[in-house]
Amino acid sequence: MRKPPPPRVGTKGVPRADREAEILDAACREFGEQGYRHASVARIAAACEISRALVYEYFGSRDGLHAACARFIGDPLVAAVTAAQTSADPDERARATITAILTRLEERRFDWQVIYDPTVPPDAAGHDLLQDYRAALNRLGAEGVRAVSDTTDDLDLSLLTQLWYGTVTSTIAWWQRHPEETAASLAERWQRLLAMR
Repeated sequence: MRKPPPPRVGTKGVPRADREAEILDAACREFGEQGYRHASVARIAAACEISRALVYEYFGSRDGLHAACARFIGDPLVAAVTAAQTSADPDERARATITAILTRLEERRFDWQVIYDPTVPPDAAGHDLLQDYRAALNRLGAEGVRAVSDTTDDLDLSLLTQLWYGTVTSTIAWWQRHPEETAASLAERWQRLLAMR
């Protein structure tokens, strides 16, 4: 029986896949905290204790790194929210949705800002990817709002969807200022507040 080949090794003996994941973690945080416009490859490289040249070797460009971050965040986030849409009860579905978002973001609280970053220019490699992820998340949010609301007025539903998005975004911003909160404790807060409506 043949042994599997050893993992491809990058710099300093670190397997390439591990190094890529390390760079993506640092880059997602940088793009989330600073926005696309102000994110620095030098800070990303410094956080990983590698050279900028190595970041470019792995991802081609700052733009390529940003697009990789968009995929790294967007695919699992959309999948988690989609998987939460199983209950026929609208309130339970809303709770499952916010729980899925918070659970997915617990260790990566700046990822939401990467998806909803308004500073990404239209010609950036990740722009269309982010548009697709936002459209998917917004569609799921709109379906949830429609299910929980008594109104059929399109403008009312549009406003409610915007309020949902704003509430989720504000919750995540609040959570960043309260790192002691876990996804589970914050989901419980949401459930209490949802029960008050």
